Amino acid sequence: MAARVPTEPPRGMRDVLPAEAELRDAAAATILTVYRRYGFRRIETPALESLELLTGGGGGENEKLIFKVLKRGEKLDLSAAATEADLADLGLRFDLTVPLARYYAHNHGKLPEPLRAVQIGPVWRAERPQRGRYRQFTQCDIDILGIASDIAEIELILATTEALGELGLGDLTVRINDRRLLAAMATWCGFAPDRHASVFITLDKWDKLSPDEVRRELAEAGHPEPAIARMMQLYRQAAVPPDLDAMRSRLGAPSAEAAVLTLSRVVDVVRAAAGGRFRIEFDPTLVRGMGYYTGPIFEITSSSFAAGSIAGGGRYDGMIGGLLGRHVPATGFSIGFERVVDILGKLRGRSRDETRIALLFDEAAPDLGGVLRAAQELRSQGHLVALARRMRSLGAQRAALEKHGYDGVATVDGEGRAQLQWFADRVPPPRSGSRE
Repeated sequence: MAARVPTEPPRGMRDVLPAEAELRDAAAATILTVYRRYGFRRIETPALESLELLTGGGGGENEKLIFKVLKRGEKLDLSAAATEADLADLGLRFDLTVPLARYYAHNHGKLPEPLRAVQIGPVWRAERPQRGRYRQFTQCDIDILGIASDIAEIELILATTEALGELGLGDLTVRINDRRLLAAMATWCGFAPDRHASVFITLDKWDKLSPDEVRRELAEAGHPEPAIARMMQLYRQAAVPPDLDAMRSRLGAPSAEAAVLTLSRVVDVVRAAAGGRFRIEFDPTLVRGMGYYTGPIFEITSSSFAAGSIAGGGRYDGMIGGLLGRHVPATGFSIGFERVVDILGKLRGRSRDETRIALLFDEAAPDLGGVLRAAQELRSQGHLVALARRMRSLGAQRAALEKHGYDGVATVDGEGRAQLQWFADRVPPPRSGSRE
């Protein structure tokens, strides 16, 4: 007996049904429309990149989650393989930023300066599947390459909050910090420079753990007690909202001075430009997990989603220079596309500006051309129209169509005109200039 072929998607992956696919398309279109208004241009990078690039140190913990691809043909010699590098040379990208750095290094001579890029595409991480977390998911990034000024951060924040606002997400808060300020804090407290990353991993949980749990986790990681005590005191004494000048006065380092000047300007300019549409706040506990950040970092939260941020990013000036051999300033912002789509699915269904009609016809009808003309007429009025063969049980067919998101059915009368019948509670509001 032949083995049963699996019909479910691989573990950690998922199928997208039509209603959600339409919601995803609409969300992506809204985001792209806003970003294009700010001068960003769409680019694409391959799903596969070299393992040398992906494991170059910029991806932090995500480098442990790469789906690796076996070498092909003559390149794959199983009998002589001694290390993993003998078996695999490519991997699926785990984010869109590392491939962007490679993309710019390879194509910079053909690209505008500065480059304002927008990407929407799938990424893959071999993490343990759990509710709301998948091994394949979509990211939506904008990046500005070639601008060292903090005007880049300001534009990223304004464009992304506008995109989220046009999607219908309200009560947005932008949290902002700077990796230079975090490094100055860790040094001031007495943590060893080569252990800063470990400190930041715990600090990133400040809003999830109690102070005792933070202290215990730092101690279990082997950090000195005096440094832990100083950090706990620093953050417990921080004003609410935290005060940038007070933080600068405590730390006193030149890097902290530069970071505070940048943060103060970004906060002031963005707050004035926002006009009350959203809030922006300095958050000294904001870390961001990627190891490639070098300056300002930021996240956006919304009252529509209580489980964390819905967008995040920051400056990563060192990444592209490592590939190109010269300094290239870079900063980017990524919308958590899967989270946003999940929120939108709960907040609303399909736009009521769209009306989906099934035009019923009999295959034995002598004038199928008339059916097609009636369908085109309905489409010209703004309806979404699909042809559907009339079933014997019209009641069962109508129920099935309504279940799958249709608003009504249409038939063609003896004069070749479409006759609409709306389902209960699906009658759309009248349109200006409608001929119905």
